[in-house]
Amino acid sequence: MSSTRQPDQGPGAPGPRGGAFLLAQIGAHAAGLFAERIGQLGLTPADVGLLRMIAGQPGRSQRALATDLGVVPSRVVALIDALEAKGLVERRRSAEDRRHHELHLSAEGGRTLGAVSRSAAAHEDHLLAALDPEQRKQLTGLLELVAAQQELTPGVHPGYRSLPRKA
Repeated sequence: MSSTRQPDQGPGAPGPRGGAFLLAQIGAHAAGLFAERIGQLGLTPADVGLLRMIAGQPGRSQRALATDLGVVPSRVVALIDALEAKGLVERRRSAEDRRHHELHLSAEGGRTLGAVSRSAAAHEDHLLAALDPEQRKQLTGLLELVAAQQELTPGVHPGYRSLPRKA
């Protein structure tokens, strides 16, 4: 028997304690807390990810964003429509190819992303309060190694592929 797994001892017995389970448990907990925090800003986690990606590369096309996210372009159109309706993103005609739109944060989108950054920092401080700065750095490094080994795209949450479609 593995030292990281507990035998099933019936109701009330301690659950699995392996690293994969703990990552899933903490990940789900952290995602829920983050969604609550940014929900107060009128945003979803998907909104935040898109705002960050647009801010990181202003002027990218919807097609390029879809490619980076690993989703079909029509899915990105729906996501951007919602951000545009909130006044956070602007579509501008490309000067190079007028059939395409470039994505930019609006002034309000920039202010909102600043509020998100402050909220995310508070979230991380709360979530990692049990760790000292060196432990936080070590944990982050270890998680980066796992993410790279699993070939996860840096900065892109895999949940974009499973977002519900708008009717």
